[in-house]
Amino acid sequence: MIRATTDRKWLPLYEALASEVRLRMLELLAERAMNVKELAAATGLSSAIVTMHTKKLERGGLIRTELVRKGGGTHKMCRVAVAKVELSIPQETAAQRAFREVSIPVGHYTRFEVHPTCGLATAEKIIGQFDDPRYFLEPERMHAKILWFGHGFVEYRIPNYVLQGEKLAEIEITCEIGSEAPGIRADWPSDIHFYLNDTLLGVWTSPGDSGEGQGALTPSWWNEGTNQYGWLKMIRVTPQGTFIDGQRLSDVKLGDIVMMRNDWLLRFAVPEDAAHVGGVTLYGEDFGNYNQDIVFRTYVSPGTAGE
Repeated sequence: MIRATTDRKWLPLYEALASEVRLRMLELLAERAMNVKELAAATGLSSAIVTMHTKKLERGGLIRTELVRKGGGTHKMCRVAVAKVELSIPQETAAQRAFREVSIPVGHYTRFEVHPTCGLATAEKIIGQFDDPRYFLEPERMHAKILWFGHGFVEYRIPNYVLQGEKLAEIEITCEIGSEAPGIRADWPSDIHFYLNDTLLGVWTSPGDSGEGQGALTPSWWNEGTNQYGWLKMIRVTPQGTFIDGQRLSDVKLGDIVMMRNDWLLRFAVPEDAAHVGGVTLYGEDFGNYNQDIVFRTYVSPGTAGE
């Protein structure tokens, strides 16, 4: 699935959809993979025109192409890359609340304990080798855009920018996350535990390790047979409890979190004794369906922290 917004980076997608010919090509490719010559015959257009259209569809992330040996020759086959496109339109909102925001790249963890299957990658290459936890110590991991592990945890140390004289009103954590299966498995549940300052905020059971089509931002060199994208999850810690995507996750309230003066400790974990040990995949910028890293927000209001 592609989840698009009005961000200008999605213009190639909207351009790809803004054509009756290209929509017809998508309908044809939904029936079976076809090469340019077959598409030209089906649409009544020249191969040169069809090639131009396929390039726009590919730039928009709607189709993918691959070279296939067939009938003694090599053919460039076109296939549909996604099953669904979802568009989020900006909504009128109430007055903006004051907040401090930190965006944490997935490779900027400060402590970890991971067990295979595991690994990391930048937007250009794999870091080290698969299933070797030693590479989680590799200095290049600071540039990682995706990481995964079978069980264990990664922990991030985040600066606390709540100022003296301000009252902490809410904490919001947003990330793209999913399970970690050997290869890909849509049905691969994993009990992912979220901790803040060593307090368990709650457990979310990820349904699987997604690989139905390529992630909208996942690099083209990335193996199609492995994790492609996750789910964008928003965790909110409020005075009333902790919520994930608006649903109550636990009764842990904002006042239950012991706030340290200088930093926060955020941990993603799958314990070995969890009911569903299905691992964790964290997606950052340039991977998955959402062009963001882990986003940590603290909403504040004037007043005394102890009020």
